[in-house]
Amino acid sequence: MKRLMYISVFLVAIVLGLLVTFQFRATSRIAQGVPAGRDQEMAIELSRLEAEKSDSQREINDLNDKLLQATKGQKEALSALRGELTKARVAAGLVAVTGPGIEIILDNPQVMPQTGKASTLFTIRDEDLLRVINELRIAGAEALSINGQRIVATTEIRLAAPFINVNLTRIVPPYHILVIGNPDNLKATMDISGGVVEYLRELGARVEIQTNDQLTAPSYSSGRQ
Repeated sequence: MKRLMYISVFLVAIVLGLLVTFQFRATSRIAQGVPAGRDQEMAIELSRLEAEKSDSQREINDLNDKLLQATKGQKEALSALRGELTKARVAAGLVAVTGPGIEIILDNPQVMPQTGKASTLFTIRDEDLLRVINELRIAGAEALSINGQRIVATTEIRLAAPFINVNLTRIVPPYHILVIGNPDNLKATMDISGGVVEYLRELGARVEIQTNDQLTAPSYSSGRQ
């Protein structure tokens, strides 16, 4: 019985000794794995990497700012080009234009019921329409049409008795003129003393002018009707 106890104690001592030896070797290896001063070197390396990361981030931010500015400039340039294209299309009469403006109706002198004849021999001529159109352009008209015919830079208004041709299309009185632009400025120009409207009225022509919040001048078309 005592012998068995001695053997047990001996085996336990051996096991404890092996454990102590193993623990000592592991501790020695850990200590040898991080040499003296290595922690300081790693701290310096970490600081350097963080500095490089900060520099790289600044460069990325700078490039992003430059890219944003370039994109913004491109959008502004594209918007400006689209605006100029729209203006050119409007000036060429390629698109219908809707907006505030005035309506003008020009008609020859009325026929007198008693005689069945006009009050005067005056009739509206092509040059009268041209004078009205020119006055409206000076007043800032953005788009014009006469009896559905859009007025553009190449439009010809010519007398072809007993008709007037506009864009090679015959039109007859009453002449219905639509003008897109500032209604107040346009009407003030037409009503000016000594202007074309007063001149036509003195000759017996009927002239009516009304402002409108929304008118539509049709797109340009050319063709004989």
